[in-house]
Amino acid sequence: MTALAENYVEYPKKQKLRNNEYYDTQTIQDKLYKYSQKGYDFKNLMQHITSRKNILLAYRNIKRNTGSKTRGTNNTTIEDLEQWTTQKLVDYVRNRLEYYKPQPVRRVYIPKPDGRKRPLGIPTMEDRLIQQCMKQVLEPICEAKFHKHSYGFRPNRSTKHAIARISTLMNRSKLHYSVDIDIKSFFDNVDHSKLKKQLWSMGIKDKKLISILGAMLKAEIEGEGIPNKGTPQGGIISPLLSNIVLNELDWWLSNQWETFKSDYKYSKSKSKYRALRKSNLKEIYIVRYADDCALYHTLLLAS
Repeated sequence: MTALAENYVEYPKKQKLRNNEYYDTQTIQDKLYKYSQKGYDFKNLMQHITSRKNILLAYRNIKRNTGSKTRGTNNTTIEDLEQWTTQKLVDYVRNRLEYYKPQPVRRVYIPKPDGRKRPLGIPTMEDRLIQQCMKQVLEPICEAKFHKHSYGFRPNRSTKHAIARISTLMNRSKLHYSVDIDIKSFFDNVDHSKLKKQLWSMGIKDKKLISILGAMLKAEIEGEGIPNKGTPQGGIISPLLSNIVLNELDWWLSNQWETFKSDYKYSKSKSKYRALRKSNLKEIYIVRYADDCALYHTLLLAS
């Protein structure tokens, strides 16, 4: 998790909350989270994505990002959008989402500690604004379904929380063996069809929204053409989509022990774990940060 920890820049949570309160959008996000917890199917999310408040909130959120002055293929930055009137900004997003076609993505390579280069896909400033509009509506729905021990690219979570969890497992639970899993080129190999099915299974059943997300995934990459897989690093919505893809893995591993559903209903987790230790199951706990995953257990698993 070291490489990701070094590259991860945490957005100030207090500022995001202030922005939500200013545009009175926190109530909507809380309701989306609550309904998602109850298993609600969301079939008309575009009304929230294209709402005036959500669009203005998206603009405010990306305005302070360090990458807002990074140019896309059309050479625009946040400084160009600052010249627009509020109504022009709202009308632009709504018109683009009527028949959405993403603009080409700029390809950039940044060096990695091992000497290799990490490919980034930089959408245009306008497409980043649209992605932020979508993220603000999708994130609370997904957060209600994500595993609690996934820490990468999630609100109010960071590498510090992942390290604290690992420390607890080692020092309090006496789990001294670790299996580290790093998914090779994960972001570049995400299956688009599988991702859309996972969105559907999470209750995101707005067909127009899923169609727009599909178009985003197929955005032409400058000098490379149209991708048939992957969710390029560099897009605002890419980290959220990556967590959606890996959420099934989180829960599958967790259900082998930590959240194992037993026939008998125990009043306390400790009692359940005490009983499970008498079985043939291996005691394991998952800690994940983006595409880096670690399993902690008492006995070394067979390789």
